[in-house]
Amino acid sequence: MHLHKYEKIWLIFGIMALIIFLSVVGVSAFHQGHTPSGGHMKIDPDKVSETAPFDQPGVYEKEDGTYEVVMVGKAFGYDPGAVQVPAGKEILFTVTSSDVVHSFSVVGTNVNMMVVPGEINHKKHTFQEPGTYLVICNEYCGSGHHFMSTEIEVVEQ
Repeated sequence: MHLHKYEKIWLIFGIMALIIFLSVVGVSAFHQGHTPSGGHMKIDPDKVSETAPFDQPGVYEKEDGTYEVVMVGKAFGYDPGAVQVPAGKEILFTVTSSDVVHSFSVVGTNVNMMVVPGEINHKKHTFQEPGTYLVICNEYCGSGHHFMSTEIEVVEQ
């Protein structure tokens, strides 16, 4: 099989463009901390209220000065109903569901997680500005879905 000179040039150009594209995607994914899914932590969805840390949802200060917000999505609400966290501190959201698939989306931030029964999801975020942030469910979870929201109050420390 004989390839014309211009076919070879376009073939080399296409392969090089593909290599550059995949390199940019790979480097940016590692730079932003993206990792393949896997290693999901699982719990029994029927025993969420009996399993730590979901047996006592709320806000907890950790030894390293960061905070953990433990929340459970359930029928048309989140437990706890509202939380208060300090501005400028790293917050680790730890969420799960006790009934159906929900989502945990903090409006105006990049916090957006699927809340699946039996799976524990984590997301870190630092709120720079004090204020009240709305948390909504973006997954249709039943007839009262439009009532499913809560608030995160970010205060100066």
